[in-house]
Amino acid sequence: MKNNISNRRRFLLSTSGALAATMASPYHLTASTAQQQKSRSANDRLRIGAIGMRYQGSVIADKARAHGDIVAICDVDRHIREQARASFGSTPKIYEHYHDLLARDDIDVVTIGTPDHWHTPMVVDACRAGKDVYVEKPLTLTIDEGKIIRRVVKETQRVVQVGSWQRSDHRFRLVVELVRQGRIGKLQRVDVVLGKNKVGGPFQSDDPPQELNWDLWLGQAPAAPYLHERCHYLFRWWYATAGGQMTDWGAHHIDIAQWAIDADPIAVRTQAKFPNIENGFTVAVDFHAEFDYPDGVVMTVSDTGRNGILFTGSEGRLFVNRATLSGKPIEDLKHDPMLPEAYKLYPHDNHQRPQRAGKLDAIVNHMGNFFDCVRNGNSPLSDAESQHRSATTCHLGNLSMRLGRDLNWDAEQEAFVDDVQADGWLSRQQRGGYEIKG
Repeated sequence: MKNNISNRRRFLLSTSGALAATMASPYHLTASTAQQQKSRSANDRLRIGAIGMRYQGSVIADKARAHGDIVAICDVDRHIREQARASFGSTPKIYEHYHDLLARDDIDVVTIGTPDHWHTPMVVDACRAGKDVYVEKPLTLTIDEGKIIRRVVKETQRVVQVGSWQRSDHRFRLVVELVRQGRIGKLQRVDVVLGKNKVGGPFQSDDPPQELNWDLWLGQAPAAPYLHERCHYLFRWWYATAGGQMTDWGAHHIDIAQWAIDADPIAVRTQAKFPNIENGFTVAVDFHAEFDYPDGVVMTVSDTGRNGILFTGSEGRLFVNRATLSGKPIEDLKHDPMLPEAYKLYPHDNHQRPQRAGKLDAIVNHMGNFFDCVRNGNSPLSDAESQHRSATTCHLGNLSMRLGRDLNWDAEQEAFVDDVQADGWLSRQQRGGYEIKG
């Protein structure tokens, strides 16, 4: 089993030009991938290692076990990993350090549901250990981390799927199709609303719980006293470990917006207020960003309004969120439907619109796409390159806010334009012993 997986040839993306071509055209099976499918039964059970088992990590592990067997579980919190093993049966072996899990030769695939600052080192190490990876969004903590992941994925030829599952949801996919096909005329503006960042502090430091390896949880982040409000779900509101709503919800909505725009930003302007509370959440209290794209397209990103994405073109508008799909082009589909052959994005396969009790189950869809690609060697829907580009846009917004000024971006060189200070923020200093080995 392992040799079959390790020797398969994959279609990989390494340049923005290749990315654009993939967005516009369906993938196809090569002779080698077709032969691979013949040599491996669809009923073969892949072995899965699950890393990071708090809420979302356990959710994606549960979705993954529809396609394989959970044989190993890892979490830095002993209580969490023991609870996870109880949930997934007595068979999986549990680990505190993910390196021990990756050292197992019998694991084919890993799921990563850890806080953001651990995504890149785990993806890199998993790929180099010969594992395919499903990792939660956002893909990276910094822009330079995305460059590292791109290089490692290309070198190792592993499948990496990012959990930006809205790309698998029919509402968001349809909107992107309609925008890309000119159903609202020339795209002029995209307005994205993400929601408010959490405000809080000052918080009281304490000794870490005995069951939690606090130093390992911190990883590359600067050494800091234990605060209950720093870890688990609340890590999102600290720049040391995440990026607030700009990278949390932004990894979903900005990703969809940019998929429709089909380009990278060239400039960003922001306004933001910061809490400046000692031992308190560090992300912006209020924020608004404007991104310029080629051909005059502008995207705004704000924390106030109706959560979702509004596309405005010369001939109409479209709005989409997880509950709504509206606009005249949607109404027009009743008398002018899109035929299956008209779809230009990632192809609509057997996982396109799975139903469960009459309701779309987008996460199963997204996980199914990942395992399809593990088996057949194709590039997944939320691959490392596209998600690095989307995460870059999110990071650009945060960097403009934190620097307090406008920034110009060279998407081809992936660097700021004549701005040495801003270039210094493309990466972060990593704590000794936890450096990412790019």
